[in-house]
Amino acid sequence: MESWKLNLKGNWNELKGKAKQQYADLTDDDLLLEEGKDDELVGRLQKKIGKTKEEVKSWIESL
Repeated sequence: MESWKLNLKGNWNELKGKAKQQYADLTDDDLLLEEGKDDELVGRLQKKIGKTKEEVKSWIESL
């Protein structure tokens, strides 16, 4: 499993808080994590913060 996905699964509540601190316009709906829909989350974040898929994954890993 990719490391960014492990970050999501392990500490999602903490990561959500950090994400909201960095991007205040992110909502709970933007950060909704559903089992098996990791790529959908990345897509929502791409649109909201204006980064590429790889940039979003790297950002998640860095949180």
